[in-house]
Amino acid sequence: MYFRDIIKNRILITGANGKLGQRTVSFYKNFKNFELLTISIEDEPVIDGVDYLQCDITDREKVKKVVFDYCPDFIINTAAYTNVDKSETDREAAWKVNVKAVEYLSESARVIDAHIIHISSDYLFDGKSGPYSENAVPNPLGYYGRTKLASENALRLSGCYYTILRTNVLYGNAADSSPDFVKWVINSLKNGEKIKIVTDQINNPTFVDDLVQGINKIIEFGKTGVYNIGGREFISRYDFTMLIADYFHLSKSLVGKIITEQLKQPARRPLKSGLITLKAETELGYHPHTILEALAEMREGLAL
Repeated sequence: MYFRDIIKNRILITGANGKLGQRTVSFYKNFKNFELLTISIEDEPVIDGVDYLQCDITDREKVKKVVFDYCPDFIINTAAYTNVDKSETDREAAWKVNVKAVEYLSESARVIDAHIIHISSDYLFDGKSGPYSENAVPNPLGYYGRTKLASENALRLSGCYYTILRTNVLYGNAADSSPDFVKWVINSLKNGEKIKIVTDQINNPTFVDDLVQGINKIIEFGKTGVYNIGGREFISRYDFTMLIADYFHLSKSLVGKIITEQLKQPARRPLKSGLITLKAETELGYHPHTILEALAEMREGLAL
C-alpha cells in the first residue's frame, strides 16, 4: 500500500538500464522519502531491488499507461538515442526516441502535473564560440543535435513542468553499458592498441555522478527551465586522454594526434564547445568533481 504522507515523491526513471539511468536508479533506490519505478526497453532490469517495467517509450499508448497508472511526481528521462554518426542515416529511430518519446511523456505529464527532468546536449551548438551559457542561441551541425533541440522545443510547447539539463562527454562507471570515452581509452591502451585522438575538440567532460547530483538538486529545489551540467575543466579530447593515461599508468606513446576533419565522420562535431555551469553552481549549489577526482572514483569499479 502506498501512503502519500510517508513517501514524499514518486519518481519514474526512463532508460533505467543505460549508464545515466543506472547511476540515477542506484542513487534513489535507498531513499526512504521516494518511491521509484524504473522502465527501459529491455525485458529485465540491470539493477535489482527496484520496481521495473519493460516499456518502449516510442509507443504512445504504453507511455500513457505507465504514467497514468503510476502517477509520478517527477519523470527523469535518461533514455536517448545517442549514436551521433548513426543518427545521420537512422533518422527515423533517432527522432522517435529523442523527440516523439519526449512528446508522449510530456503529454502524459501535463495531465497529472508531473515534472519532467530531461537530458539534452552541447550538440545543440555549432562549436564556433563555446563554451556556452544557457542563453546561447542553438545552431546544431548534425541530425543528433537537431533531435535534441527539437526535444527541448517539444517540452517548451507542452505546457508541463519541465527542466532541461544540458551536458556533454558523459563518463563514469555503470554495469552492462557501452564503453564511454574514458573506458575506451583505458581498454585500448591496456591492450597495447595505438589510438588517434583529436586535438581540436574542447569540452568540459561530465562525470555521470555529477549529472545525477544535478538531477537531485532540481528535485530538491523544484527548479524549472534550463541548466548546464558539466565538469570543472575545459580540456581538449587529446589532453583528456593524456590525463587518463597518466592516472592509470598507461602508455602515452600509443596516443597519436589528429584533427576532427581527418576522421571523416558522417556527423560534424562542434569543436570549441563545452557548457558554462555558473547558473547551476549559484542556483543549485552544484559542485562537480575534477577529472582526477572522478577518475579516482572510477578506479574502484575498474579491474585495473
